[in-house]
Amino acid sequence: MANTSETAVKNIGKVLNDPSRPMKERFRALFTLKNLGGETAIECISQCFVDESVLLKHELAYCLGQMQDERAIPVLQKVLEDVNQDPIVRHEAGEALGAIGDPKLRELLEKYQHDPAVEVAETCQIALQRLNWVAKDEKEKLSKSLYTSVDPAPPSGESDVENLKNTLIDESKPLFERYRAMFSLRNLGTTESIHALGEGFKASSALFRHEVAFVFGQMQDERSVPFLKKTLEDTSEHEMVRHEAAEALGSIATDECTEVLQRYLQDPRRVVRESCEVALDMSEYENSPEFQYANTLLAVEG
Repeated sequence: MANTSETAVKNIGKVLNDPSRPMKERFRALFTLKNLGGETAIECISQCFVDESVLLKHELAYCLGQMQDERAIPVLQKVLEDVNQDPIVRHEAGEALGAIGDPKLRELLEKYQHDPAVEVAETCQIALQRLNWVAKDEKEKLSKSLYTSVDPAPPSGESDVENLKNTLIDESKPLFERYRAMFSLRNLGTTESIHALGEGFKASSALFRHEVAFVFGQMQDERSVPFLKKTLEDTSEHEMVRHEAAEALGSIATDECTEVLQRYLQDPRRVVRESCEVALDMSEYENSPEFQYANTLLAVEG
């Protein structure tokens, strides 16, 4: 991967930045660039923030955060500050800045923790607390994560499902603490912890509900399908939550998941429609012998 030529990286960037390409191809290009990393990949991803698709732009921000490369900070800051961007995109930029974790970002995140868009404000509050946690370099014993993602909050030291569930659903507690409970429940991966996570869909915060759906997507556990299906089918639910439920169903990839995703390919909300399209592509990959979702592009574009 490290030997991929700059020309090959730029060619993958062309796929990402080509609005005439199907969304699923552009997503594959994006995740290939994320996995390759480096300055050229960051530039290719950054150029795409002018696109019309909210789904794609929010995924750009997510990938830049997961790369944890400080060279992505200027573009993420610009996206967070741009009030003309959809709150879903700005929220993801804020979360990505938290994932990069540079202490110099504190002032910026403090400024936006009271943003009029509640999704943005809550994200910046959590990102600030993550910065505090990183700064303290806390050596508490954490449950080991089975996932390679950079999470918005570390798991808590608690392992009792009932206690974790109580924290998860307690709206008087800071979101950061509730996120920590969420990631602990994810890491436990039991029927009880999945049912506890399902209770998180009753939270008043759309940001929180969308993170529950994201966590279920990471777990790829069929036991979460009833919760995700109900969420996608609820047309009164916030589109950021429904989109995340769709992508989670795509990663679980059972016949039941495929059936529900196909039903919402014509959803009135663009971000939901596109999520279902991408999720069905992910689902196809999950059920195929392909080695890694994104890297099939290298053979084609390199």
